[in-house]
Amino acid sequence: MTKIWMLLMFLVLVAAVTAAEPASPVLKLTLPTGQTVVVAEGELEARSIGSFSVRLYQAAAAPDETTFFLSGIIRPRDGVLENVVVADVVGDARPEIIVISRSIGTGSYQSAYVFEFTENTLHFRTQLDGFAADKDPIAALRTSTARGN
Repeated sequence: MTKIWMLLMFLVLVAAVTAAEPASPVLKLTLPTGQTVVVAEGELEARSIGSFSVRLYQAAAAPDETTFFLSGIIRPRDGVLENVVVADVVGDARPEIIVISRSIGTGSYQSAYVFEFTENTLHFRTQLDGFAADKDPIAALRTSTARGN
């Protein structure tokens, strides 16, 4: 009976610890092409630093929007994922995928990562790190890419 009681207590403890861990954010966006992009922090990593993945899926209706994988990239991050948007920050009349993160701690500085996509591929283009917490990430990227950064 003691072994059963100890096993039961262990299972309750494991369930409590697992439930207390915050889930890493997973961001999903439908692109103008109908494709789906999924952005997620690396599993089992610290929330404040680690990596993130950007995955591109073939255009499909729900619930199949993430069934047909096309391309993916893993990048380092300093901060937590905050948003994913589509905008033309390069000025070529083609939208890019913009992933925005925010640092933990004093300043809450932002970083923005730019990814180009085609029918079947995803490419990392550039990133802008350490800009002010209240600055518009899209405007900051447009200014930065206009200068050739």
